[in-house]
Amino acid sequence: MEFFCYHRDRPGSLPLRDRLIEAHWSYMDGYDKELIARGPTFAADGETPTGSVHIVDLPSAAAARAFAFDEPGYQAGAYRDVLLRRWRNLLGRTMWEFPGGRSGGDRFLVLGLGPERPGDALAVPAAHRDELIAFGPLLSDDGTVRLGTAALVRAADADAARAVLGDLERYAAIEVHDWEFGGRR
Repeated sequence: MEFFCYHRDRPGSLPLRDRLIEAHWSYMDGYDKELIARGPTFAADGETPTGSVHIVDLPSAAAARAFAFDEPGYQAGAYRDVLLRRWRNLLGRTMWEFPGGRSGGDRFLVLGLGPERPGDALAVPAAHRDELIAFGPLLSDDGTVRLGTAALVRAADADAARAVLGDLERYAAIEVHDWEFGGRR
């Protein structure tokens, strides 16, 4: 089962996150084979971290909850909340297999949230396929209801990144965050 996990930073937690970076990376090293994508999000200044994205393939919802809530930053109080949803990898690859590589161009996390759409299928947008790093639906716990869409995309700007969602009217809220490939530097 694939899961999308987004830890959103608590305001003022940057010093704590900085102290925990090695513990975070060591924790993620334990999930190296299960990770589909990972990386930090940033404020508009492109420097200040605002969260941490992990897309992971784990055997159960219980394993996903343990992954999200045993993470050292979460345990220490660095995050204000965690978005954890079942997810489906519509590209069938990891971020490391993205033909565009790790660098070149701006990268974004795009979240289209709610409302519930029972039985609503999501297709990879053909016009954006070459720029998609990860793309799939955010799903209910049982995987039957689409609650939104999550995408990691290379785009010229936030508006171009938002366009990967297609019909924006189908979402109650849309978030676009600066994002970069994660892992040890």
